[in-house]
Amino acid sequence: MSIEGPFWRAIAVFRVASLVYAGVLMAQHSGYAQPYTGWLVIGVMALWTAAATFAYSIQALRRWPLLALDLAVTLGCLLASPYVQGSLGKEVGTMPVPAIWVAGPVLAWAVYGGRRAGAVCAGAVAAADLWLRVRSHDAPVLLNAAVLLFMAGVVVGHVARLAKRAEERMQQATELEAAQRERERLARGIHDSVLQVLALVQRRGQEIGGEAAELGRLAGEQEVALRELIALRPLASSTTSGDLRPLLMRYGTATVTVSTPATPMVLAAATDVAAAVGAALDNVRLHCGPAARAWVFAESADGTITVTVRDEGPGIPDGRLDQARTEGRLGIAQSIVGRVESLGGHVSITSSPDGTEVEITLPAT
Repeated sequence: MSIEGPFWRAIAVFRVASLVYAGVLMAQHSGYAQPYTGWLVIGVMALWTAAATFAYSIQALRRWPLLALDLAVTLGCLLASPYVQGSLGKEVGTMPVPAIWVAGPVLAWAVYGGRRAGAVCAGAVAAADLWLRVRSHDAPVLLNAAVLLFMAGVVVGHVARLAKRAEERMQQATELEAAQRERERLARGIHDSVLQVLALVQRRGQEIGGEAAELGRLAGEQEVALRELIALRPLASSTTSGDLRPLLMRYGTATVTVSTPATPMVLAAATDVAAAVGAALDNVRLHCGPAARAWVFAESADGTITVTVRDEGPGIPDGRLDQARTEGRLGIAQSIVGRVESLGGHVSITSSPDGTEVEITLPAT
């Protein structure tokens, strides 16, 4: 059920209660010039209260034509007040025949269109009320009703819009949670089947050697890429800021040295940057061996965060990355370069026979 439902029910209750109040005022005053016409106006108000309550209960009918008709009927009842009241309308404190019932369309416009729409409708009703008072030179010009109408339109419209946004965010959170559960289910299935097969192919290929070793290496690359793809991170991590330092420190081992500044490195999508660093370290282990040494350096200066991953392996042969991309092996292209560039950053890869250096640069946020 939509969050707007309680608002429309509250407006319906207000219409009924204000209609009863207008009827009580009509019965109390015996000096009206046209009492029968006054009761006719009350009858029109009662019919429209029933019709509007029914119409607003149907979501498909909550459109500008209904809102415009609601305002038109209200203004018609309001503008009939001088004819009904006659000279009584000049008395201080005498309310128009519809009384506070005229606030009904203001609340409806506010709930449907927000505070601006509520203010516009309030302005129309207040202008009609002030015109009636100015038209009768002996009647006092009171701004109390106009101010209250504007306050009701703006406040109710603002609250209704906040409620709609809260509902949208709750729906998004629910969808993300459902997607995360499905992702976890798929990850378990992949881990129990595909990843185990790839790991077996890699291990057996290294044991057999020859062409089988190359097949094992390719299987290892795909295992790393697939593990990165199904890593159980929150789906909304790309929009969440955090300190990059603890995410990098978890990669520190006996063979991997991590150096970070003493001050926080707050970065939007810090988790994704750390994942790119993890993919670079996976490549070091895969191509240089599990005992290969690697260093991770992080620094922040001039509004830029730079993370460098360096190893002492044999380096990457010239053209190897382009060849891998052509052959469809996109581990570095997607896990590192593609991920960082999607965040507005840049990746520089420098390789020589003495080792490889991957430099990730992003604007600090």
